[in-house]
Amino acid sequence: MNGANELLRKSEEVLALLRRHRVDAVVIGAVALAAHHYVRMTNDLDLGVNAEIGTLRRILVSLRESGLQAELREPDQSDPLGGVIDVRGSFGLIQIISYANRFPAVIEDALRLSNLPVEEGSPLRVVPLPHLIALKLYAGGYKSKADIVELLIRNPELHLDEVRAVCARYQLAGVDELITEARSV
Repeated sequence: MNGANELLRKSEEVLALLRRHRVDAVVIGAVALAAHHYVRMTNDLDLGVNAEIGTLRRILVSLRESGLQAELREPDQSDPLGGVIDVRGSFGLIQIISYANRFPAVIEDALRLSNLPVEEGSPLRVVPLPHLIALKLYAGGYKSKADIVELLIRNPELHLDEVRAVCARYQLAGVDELITEARSV
């Protein structure tokens, strides 16, 4: 089995484990970028979730009991994320990134609206493009803004009013400047 397939299969197993804890997940990060026509090198798969810290701790125990190497990074008051679990093995890295108590609505909406599988038959679903842009805008920083510009350039059929509406729903500013930058390229 090649590395990408092994990572995908292990991510599907992790998703099944999350669901046993009543936590659903949506694929975000570089794999989601690739699904939306912007391929860049990655050795990991990121899963966006809404899980309180207590639930993350229970998930950590279950991951370890299933034989996986896992580490939980708990948030502090200034952390924009609600906690991250790193799951490592020969397959690579799977990150379970919680937005609970920080930015949960975007994950809830993405879970409800996501219909793009990572590959045919996979239970892993990719975050919708407008929500991926919102997550990148929320993350901030040069790299995230550059990712947004690339997504806009590589998806000319994207309805920009939908992107604006999603960003407005989550009170995220700055998308119009990035749209202007993408149009100028």
